Amino acid sequence: MDTRRLRLLLALSRLGSMRAVAENLNLTTSTVSQQIAALAKETGTALIEPEGRRVRLTPAGLRLADHAVTILAAVDAALLDLDSDAEPVGTLRVGGFATGIRVSVLPILSELSRTHPGIEVVISEYEPIEAFALLTDDDLDLALTYDYNLAPCSPGPLLESVALWSVPWGLGLRTGEASGPAELSDYRGRTWIVNSRNTADEDAVRTLGALAGFVPRIAHQIDSLELIEDLILAGYGVGLLPLDRPASPGITVVPVAGPTVIHTAYAVTRVGRANWPPLRAVLDRLRPPSGPIPLPTWPRPIAGN
Repeated sequence: MDTRRLRLLLALSRLGSMRAVAENLNLTTSTVSQQIAALAKETGTALIEPEGRRVRLTPAGLRLADHAVTILAAVDAALLDLDSDAEPVGTLRVGGFATGIRVSVLPILSELSRTHPGIEVVISEYEPIEAFALLTDDDLDLALTYDYNLAPCSPGPLLESVALWSVPWGLGLRTGEASGPAELSDYRGRTWIVNSRNTADEDAVRTLGALAGFVPRIAHQIDSLELIEDLILAGYGVGLLPLDRPASPGITVVPVAGPTVIHTAYAVTRVGRANWPPLRAVLDRLRPPSGPIPLPTWPRPIAGN
């Protein structure tokens, strides 16, 4: 049903004649008549009937005019909501890995609430695989995800991403175990700690192991970086950790001898959604300046990766 024709029908119900509608909307009377006739054909029912030398709405036309008020109001509200120049208003559903939320999202919320009080941000924690599925099903508006250069991920054709920051990762060990780049073959007999809800960590560890000539023995699956450090400190294994993040006492993170491990965080949205005003307001604050992808500023304490 053409909303332009609904507007003409609503105007006719209010102004009372084709001529008045035409003059009010700067159209010809013939154009108004043709559009009302086309709307009647669309709906399959008569919408006007003769009344002397003029016309009036039929009962069906009057009912449709009543519906037109609600329909056109909803259309106008939707267009305003999608207007890239409109004041951002609405609920923004954000999901992502814990460190991405802590490093990228939380620091901007106070300023966002001052400048755009009409935006409500709802935050949930998800690993990338979970977040991609929710975005594809339109159950999230923005996802903070990550991958490794040794285990890149593809969001899928319905999604688009922008890199937020990158950081090199190394091997987390008890302080004193190594002082320089770690030869991974020296740790072939150790158990390894990886993420429990995403395969990227395990894929990166297995790639590193394969390059060093062994198959890592995966024993623990943990999401929290702090808990990974606790397990390392207690002697339960080794695992990958950010090189530039302040580690817990007793933990040292050393570079890996061989390929550099790079962890990159991304803001991911559905294709075509980035200009929705609430989402754009957040993305504008998340996107790094032009130039090299920056390193993150780590908050303390860190809970989750």
